Amino acid sequence: MEALAEGLWELADFHEQNGEIGKAVKCLETICQSQVSFLPIVEIKSRLRIATLLLKCTHNVNHAKSHLERSQLLLKSIPSCFELKCRAYSLLSQCYHLIGAIPPQKQIINKGLELACASGDGFAVKLWCCNFTSQLANALAIEGDYWGSIAALERGFSCAAEMYYPELQMFFATSIFHVHLMQWEDVNSVGNAAVKCNEIWEFLQPDKRRQCMGLFFYNELLNTFYQLRICDYKTAALHVDKLDEAMRKETQQVQQIKNLTAELNTINDSLSESDPHNRERLGLYEKQTQLQEQLRQATFSSGMESMGSLYLGNARQMWDKLELAPPPIDGEWLPRSAVYALVDLMVVISGRPKGLFKECGKRIQSGLQLIKEELLKLGITDGVREVNLQHSAIWMAGVYLMLLMQFLENKVAVDLTRSEFVEAQEALLQMKNWFIRFPTILQGCESIIEMLRGQYAHSLGCFSEAAFHFLEAAKLTESKSMQAMCHVYAAVSHICIGDAESSSQALDLIGPVHAIMDSFVGVREKTSVLFAYGLLLMKQHNLQEARIRLASGLRITHQLLGNIQLVSQYLTLLGSLALALHDTTQAREILKSSLTLAKTLYDIPTQIWVVSVLTALHQELGEKGNEMENTEFARKRGNDLQKRLADVLSSIHHMELIEKVKIEVHQLHDMDIRRANAGPSLGVNLDIPESIGLPVANSTPISRLVNIDTGRLGKRKS
Repeated sequence: MEALAEGLWELADFHEQNGEIGKAVKCLETICQSQVSFLPIVEIKSRLRIATLLLKCTHNVNHAKSHLERSQLLLKSIPSCFELKCRAYSLLSQCYHLIGAIPPQKQIINKGLELACASGDGFAVKLWCCNFTSQLANALAIEGDYWGSIAALERGFSCAAEMYYPELQMFFATSIFHVHLMQWEDVNSVGNAAVKCNEIWEFLQPDKRRQCMGLFFYNELLNTFYQLRICDYKTAALHVDKLDEAMRKETQQVQQIKNLTAELNTINDSLSESDPHNRERLGLYEKQTQLQEQLRQATFSSGMESMGSLYLGNARQMWDKLELAPPPIDGEWLPRSAVYALVDLMVVISGRPKGLFKECGKRIQSGLQLIKEELLKLGITDGVREVNLQHSAIWMAGVYLMLLMQFLENKVAVDLTRSEFVEAQEALLQMKNWFIRFPTILQGCESIIEMLRGQYAHSLGCFSEAAFHFLEAAKLTESKSMQAMCHVYAAVSHICIGDAESSSQALDLIGPVHAIMDSFVGVREKTSVLFAYGLLLMKQHNLQEARIRLASGLRITHQLLGNIQLVSQYLTLLGSLALALHDTTQAREILKSSLTLAKTLYDIPTQIWVVSVLTALHQELGEKGNEMENTEFARKRGNDLQKRLADVLSSIHHMELIEKVKIEVHQLHDMDIRRANAGPSLGVNLDIPESIGLPVANSTPISRLVNIDTGRLGKRKS
């Protein structure tokens, strides 16, 4: 009987190698369903193998769970079999995780920990302790018990230290850093976790670092999230550059491994089909040996040694994984494609404030294409909605859908800055439609969509509608930072309406944020509220106080944020103030700098705004030539802007986006998607300071804003 089992196992290996997972499972199930009894160990090993295949290659989680539960019953009657029992507990924990059954998952993990604790202090036992500790920490984080999760991870870190296993220590250190980022109660704790990770990474030998690329990407991305959150964009950019370079090299190495593997498989096929007495076989064997050695070298240099077994028929396609820890943990943070998409997203977020729109556009398209390919693999085509998803696919679908929304969010922001209103409208409609199809998974995006509807409306001069959507966005989020930013945006929209009641409403919105602006992490909220407050003071003709606030905000924006659109807007206001205070020399220099930045950004409304102020300056100084030149420039830009506005306003979707109603969605069914919400790309605020939307997109609102205007203010002053 043992020989029969061995034969069926080998046949299952053959079918798995050829990608015929169904046939492989049937071979193994033949053992489990046989009328002739096999030894319990044989049945247990077969069921564990079936469960592994089902979890790895299919969505048949319940089928896998039933095999694992049967294995557990069989294992209870066997006193030894430590390794098999641990494997059964670990796989069953994964099943419960995939179906969202966290309480039973914690129970099974604790059983695994009890078994490991009772089995001595061997190296293998400690590895299993680390495995179960890691899974427990993940389950606790999903439940929102962040301190419990951190405590579990610290126990895992101590265990790895006892094993003198620095790579495993790095795994637990980055996991702790990750949970601190999700919790974010104490900025010092997050900073200390980041420092600890970097110290451990530097302790690793260079050859070890090359073999831990999963940990490299994990740590660098977490560091990038952290630096963006504290608004240290210069340091964040350094991490982004390292990530981008590593991704480029990884992509080349993975492609090389795929090519070598494909070539090796062709050689293997030729050897299996050719005549044993063929003289060419010797050459094929030599070529096979060369390719095997090249594959070993390539996989070793890229940290994917386990891929070296591909030439023996292992079809696991290990290049899809960026492993974080050794077996049995064998974990990954996100699939390689999701990590690459995140790197593209970080390049966009880092480059967008600097006005690097060409590169941002490439990365947005690259990221969107990659994500849509992965969604197709999950079965998410045009007609698929939330109700059609298998429960086990929710977490991964959530990761890619959230990444998709963040790319589209950045596309909307870039397109609005460049006055590409039609493209911004299309991207915003895509966001809305994705949200309607997946309202539970994307529930955290509703506030972002409302905020972008406000930005879109404001850019088109629909200030009342913009204020409505900004305030709706604030209601839909629990983030104090997001609420503050939306209140500032709404205040600016009210200021642009221009009447006394709107100015009063703007003050009501700005005041509370201004009072607590130093309590936020970083300076994002502070720079925006200083801008809005300075604008309101100008509207109230309190010029000196406005100048103080705006100069302070400009200094912070320039030194810490590097957002050149916001800098350009600050400069335009300060240039207007300087002209109103008859400091024409300073006004000229400031406005020239602002115009240069606005041209760099292709920001047409701001260009028109700056030139209108410059025209007033030339009028005051009697510079007719410059005045005529500016008037012609403003005319050309104005015509261009009016054409863009006409194109977007004629769309049937324009009113749909700006109307004062929230998006109507129907919750299709009650799904537990907490696992998706616990994901790193979803639980961290990756937002960056936007332009607060001051440049407006038609001549009437522009005149309203400028009529804090240099002409009127100058006459009043005199």
